[in-house]
Amino acid sequence: MNVALTGSTGFVGSHILTELVKHGHEVTALVRNETQADVVASRGATPAVVDLYDTPAVARVLANAAGAVHTASPGDETSANLDSAIVDAAIEAFAGTGKPYLHISGIWIYGNNAAITEDSPFDAPALVAWKEPIERRVLEAEDLRGVVIVSSVAYGDGGGGVPGVLLNSPRDADGNLIMLGSGQQHWSSVHAADLAEFFRRALEDDKARGYYLVGNGENPTVAEITQAAAHAVGAPGAVPGSDAEARARLGDYFAEVLLVDQATTADKARTELGWSPTHPTLVDELRLGSYHK
Repeated sequence: MNVALTGSTGFVGSHILTELVKHGHEVTALVRNETQADVVASRGATPAVVDLYDTPAVARVLANAAGAVHTASPGDETSANLDSAIVDAAIEAFAGTGKPYLHISGIWIYGNNAAITEDSPFDAPALVAWKEPIERRVLEAEDLRGVVIVSSVAYGDGGGGVPGVLLNSPRDADGNLIMLGSGQQHWSSVHAADLAEFFRRALEDDKARGYYLVGNGENPTVAEITQAAAHAVGAPGAVPGSDAEARARLGDYFAEVLLVDQATTADKARTELGWSPTHPTLVDELRLGSYHK
């Protein structure tokens, strides 16, 4: 399959590129400039330099593909505009074709919930409140096979923004890492390579439609994760912080999503598409894997 991919130089998108090429797919990587074009070409993709906010230009690229995967995000106030532009392009390019369009989302859209499923109500914090209306457009489009893949906190290979926040946590007078809040909140997480495998499965399987939660089912507490992060960076341990400290450190919007208590078993992903994570958990990866210094 010829697959158009956005975000191919990003953390999640680069793993998806590797997964697709490994399994024989041809990938057209939509990139911003020639430097990124050289990077993706070296990894087996055909680059297409395009402004992702330019819906007609993106639609022309997508029209030549058999499917599309969107993972790019500027991570700023323009994120909603980018997602909307890409969805517009996918709807325009795939009208009447039934081609698959896979759109990445994040588990924070469900807010505090210790047993999240695809049927759970949305309770999105302000940082991600814009996502659901755009995702609804994907799933309501009648002329394409829309799939919204809701990623848990992604980690692995020494990367990922959220693990980086923990590894660079401030320390108390004794050198201990300070947790985000009390540390009693749970996080659902997934190795980026396992997440990439699910994207491939959803792309290849015609019955994949709608929302899919993707997480490894471990759901450790932030205290457990930060203790492992302390081990990775050689700190003596980790101590509870406070919501106020987290907000002062990260700002209200980002702190709010990291203070939510969440867990999922991702049963739909496992039963419908036969997905099963095989990589180490976030705690193990911090203690013994790619983050350990």
